[in-house]
Amino acid sequence: MTGEFPFFPGKVGLQQRVLPAYRVPFFQRLGAACTGGLSLYAGEPRNEEAILVARRVEGVEFASGRNVHLLSGSFYLCLQPGVIGWLSHWDPDVLVLEANPRYLSNYAAARWMHRRGRPVIGWGLGASTGRGWKHALTGWWRGPFLSMFDAILAYSSAGAEQYRTLGFPAERVFIAFNAVSPPPPAEPRARWEEEHGRHVLFVGRLQARKRVDLLIRACAQVNRDVHLWVVGDGPERNSLESLARQVYPKARFLGVQSGPSLRELYLQADLFVLPGTGGLAVQEAMAHGLPVIVAEGDGTQRDLVQSSNGWLVAPDDLPALAEALSEALADMPRLRPMGEASHRLVVERFNIDAMAGSFIDALRAVTGRGSP
Repeated sequence: MTGEFPFFPGKVGLQQRVLPAYRVPFFQRLGAACTGGLSLYAGEPRNEEAILVARRVEGVEFASGRNVHLLSGSFYLCLQPGVIGWLSHWDPDVLVLEANPRYLSNYAAARWMHRRGRPVIGWGLGASTGRGWKHALTGWWRGPFLSMFDAILAYSSAGAEQYRTLGFPAERVFIAFNAVSPPPPAEPRARWEEEHGRHVLFVGRLQARKRVDLLIRACAQVNRDVHLWVVGDGPERNSLESLARQVYPKARFLGVQSGPSLRELYLQADLFVLPGTGGLAVQEAMAHGLPVIVAEGDGTQRDLVQSSNGWLVAPDDLPALAEALSEALADMPRLRPMGEASHRLVVERFNIDAMAGSFIDALRAVTGRGSP
């Protein structure tokens, strides 16, 4: 380690259901900050999930586990039978678990740590406090589940507030803003000219909850020549391509892109749109200096999107999405300062260095190790 970046002087274990490839840069950064070493435990996704996974992280021990997927939909559960064997082998000073009560093996993992007097940190999206029988059942389940953690790392301000509302001690709730990109170069991407055309980009898995269908219909409603680029693959691709042929044939489906080819698309685009749930692709688009239109979904979006860098629209609202898209593309030069604001927000707050720093703060807090 060099410079002022914080470190944690101990061994860390970190459990994931799967290890998505997009998480590799973050885990490399976190691993470099854990002087005693970092070990990741993860299994394989379900076939229908179409998740691009990684099986190694440079500088980090990776333990490949087995996932047993039970049931589906609202009743989905997951078992990782090898997690205790991994803990016995790695013997961490502190353990980070996904804060998802559906991952049943995590209960046993937390008990294993606590029997040895070692702390456990939960890392999660939040805990919905809505109404209805599903929320009541989840609430009954979440109470005992959250009590097994010594601290919580939330993806967003909204998630942190949900944990506090459920009674988790405020001083033990940390926010690690979700990110996949490091702090970008000082100069953002950048020209928005009328003759340049209007290039709208979506990046993500093509599944129903992403609502790419709304984006296709919104482009069809905007009275402008819009080049829509859809990057990604997934179970909804065929139906989305069929819809595009009917209502917006100019949409281009580019499949999965990564590395230089994906970077080039970010640099050529004028505007990034996420019409459904998610957040990581928004952070990456902002890192490349793009203004954004994002549907408010799981709460992470409210941290990323401000009036200075984009539009936050209601979920599942086609008129609102079309209105925001029309407003954005009506004044192309206006998009330049908005893209610069996106870039600045990532430099200052939403990047993997800041995210790793929040993890180190939580690790130090629960163990009392390292500088304050």
